[in-house]
Amino acid sequence: MLTAHAYGATSATEPLSPMTVERRDPGPRDVLIEIKYCGICHSDVHHARSDWRDEPYPLVPGHEIAGIVTAVGSEVTRHSVGDRVGVGCMVDSCRECSQCRQGQEQFCRNGFTLTYGAEGEDGEITQGGYSSHIVVDQDFVLRIPEGIALDEAAPLLCAGITTYSPLRHWGAGPGKRVAIVGMGGLGHAAVKIAHAMGAEVTVLSQSLRKQDDGLRLGADHYYATGDPGTFEKLADTFDLIINTVSAQVDLDAYLGLLAVDGALVSVGAPAEPLSLNAFSLLRGRRTYAGSLIGGLAETQEMLDFCAGHGIGAEVEVIPADRINDAYERLLASDVRYRFVIDISTLN
Repeated sequence: MLTAHAYGATSATEPLSPMTVERRDPGPRDVLIEIKYCGICHSDVHHARSDWRDEPYPLVPGHEIAGIVTAVGSEVTRHSVGDRVGVGCMVDSCRECSQCRQGQEQFCRNGFTLTYGAEGEDGEITQGGYSSHIVVDQDFVLRIPEGIALDEAAPLLCAGITTYSPLRHWGAGPGKRVAIVGMGGLGHAAVKIAHAMGAEVTVLSQSLRKQDDGLRLGADHYYATGDPGTFEKLADTFDLIINTVSAQVDLDAYLGLLAVDGALVSVGAPAEPLSLNAFSLLRGRRTYAGSLIGGLAETQEMLDFCAGHGIGAEVEVIPADRINDAYERLLASDVRYRFVIDISTLN
């Protein structure tokens, strides 16, 4: 067993604090990764504070992991010592159901294994990337191309694939009018990716506060949803809207922005149920859908795409002792646009 330095939660109410976790010795198919950077996702806060369920404590969050391979098992063929690699939101799945066989591990019928807070095949609770090392089956380790710095690559393992997958699935590209709702950790990645795909990109944000950033990152247009005239002006405009916010929104208002056969896709997960008027869909043969992360092959495709287009996340790198401050700033939307922990500061 390897003792890894970590930062984690001991309860839903206490601040995160230094701790250690035990990592298994690499098995024949395992990869040992020395973690260099780990992004802070909004869902880390929800898990650490048991907002969605009662979590198993102690809990080490983190599913936006970038690091270097330091050891491999005897049967590993995909990765070598010294490789730049990443780990995202899942570290295992059943691999046998129809979804897994189709490369859609994120929709595993038996449930994929979360990178942290889930029971692994060995019966132990998984612990995430706010730690110095992690051991993962080679199939769930992604290659990070040289074209992306490791700190900027880490958030792509969640925010990047969460937005790339629906943009790709619903055909964002030349001739398509795409709107991104929200200009945060997910939204800024969506703007970069949609622009690189060749779409005409519009940001829909509460205010114009981040307009300069949005245009710099690739948006063609930027509108404030706090202005009632925005929804009237943009009615029947978009082929695809990606909603990245995790708060209640007026779905009927956003559906009204879709052109005929347009789709509104939510990737955020608000705590309360959403509602809509069926006529918002019927008028214009519109679609309302949701999307999760992506499968392993698609996640690798996303990393290669981002490297080829010079895309990395906009990050603020912090030492581990500022994680609790970062949580509070994240909840206050005071980050542009993703906190990333320098894991070397754990030691």
